[in-house]
Amino acid sequence: MSLKLLWFVSSQSNLGFLHHGNRSLPCPNLLFQHRAGKGKNQRWKPHFCSLRTHVPGSKGLRRSKVKVTVMSTMAATSSAGEIAMSSEEKVYNVVLKQAALVKKQLRSPRGDVVVPGDLSLLNEAYDRCGEICAEYAKTFYLGTLLMTPERRRAIWAIYVWCRRTDELVDGPNAPHITPTALDRWEARLEDLFNGRPFDMLDAALANTVNKFPVNIQPFKDMIEGMRMDLRKSRYKNFDELYLYCYYVAGTVGLMSVPVMGIAPESLASTESVYNAALALGIANQLTNILRDVGEDAQRGRIYLPQDELAQEGLSDEDIFSGKVTDKWRNFMKKQIKRARMLFHEAEKGVKELNASSRWPVSASLMLYKQILDEIEANDYNNFTKRAYVSKAKKLIALPVAYVRSLVAPSTIRSSHRN
Repeated sequence: MSLKLLWFVSSQSNLGFLHHGNRSLPCPNLLFQHRAGKGKNQRWKPHFCSLRTHVPGSKGLRRSKVKVTVMSTMAATSSAGEIAMSSEEKVYNVVLKQAALVKKQLRSPRGDVVVPGDLSLLNEAYDRCGEICAEYAKTFYLGTLLMTPERRRAIWAIYVWCRRTDELVDGPNAPHITPTALDRWEARLEDLFNGRPFDMLDAALANTVNKFPVNIQPFKDMIEGMRMDLRKSRYKNFDELYLYCYYVAGTVGLMSVPVMGIAPESLASTESVYNAALALGIANQLTNILRDVGEDAQRGRIYLPQDELAQEGLSDEDIFSGKVTDKWRNFMKKQIKRARMLFHEAEKGVKELNASSRWPVSASLMLYKQILDEIEANDYNNFTKRAYVSKAKKLIALPVAYVRSLVAPSTIRSSHRN
């Protein structure tokens, strides 16, 4: 049987994997399939693959041999004979690397590495990180207070580094930031990972990355996201936007899970938990983008897939004019649906986290999902109206998120964690 597989772009789903040779590729949600036509522009070569899919109500995975034409850049071959990787697969490789680092520490824990300097200064550095987190992320900060002291201080340190990195291109000095400045910031990152912090806030993060199995790659990738903001203001398709969202937000999940920890009783695979964290970061960033369309347009930026805009008969001029039309509503409905699908994937991983870490993540997820509701309530006018969650709704969300955080982890083993 000859099939053409069309994929939804997010690879967060844990429904199955596509095996080709000795490689195992993450399998996103399969939207639909049909027999491949013989078009003249068909550049994809069919491969015999072993496809494993989970059928609801069945036991385990069902395996079948099919002749598959993969319609994704995951298996595309360039004219030079090189394998072209999609944004999904690039990101998934980082997920695997981070998961492997966690497993390595579980087998052979690292010893404490003392950051140079007085211990009281280090405590002061962590306290300052907590103050910054409380000032700029109040709801999340409240949730971190349920964590163990060591975990919450580490999360504060990561939050502050991410905020400082973001401020390089979005803060008051943004007009003066150059690629060279970002190169210096990356060199400084490498120094702190090697135990040579530049200032007290760096010292807090240096101490954190020596206590927890945190890989440097997500941090470097976030800096790469800042570089993209300097040179890029349009995104041709969702594959490009997906990579940007990973760089600036999905990375946060990969940084944080090693600190938050996976519940000892959880039988979910390490990779699936990291995929859920990745989905949450990307969903959050997509929500930011949909909320801030008008503000970004004023800066000449459009963080929306150009091909999907064109499919709805929309152009840059429509964004800059800021008029809510039926075409715009249809476009927004599809974008919101995609973000909600990612939030749904993220929810699966929250209950697998260490019990003391679930509340802040659950609260953040709930509040960001509500921003999408507010966009809809504004009749999709994200040009002149800013969607926000009221204080009253935030107060209601906190206890609800706490109750949800009490849900026990998965008792179904998806794969061995050790």
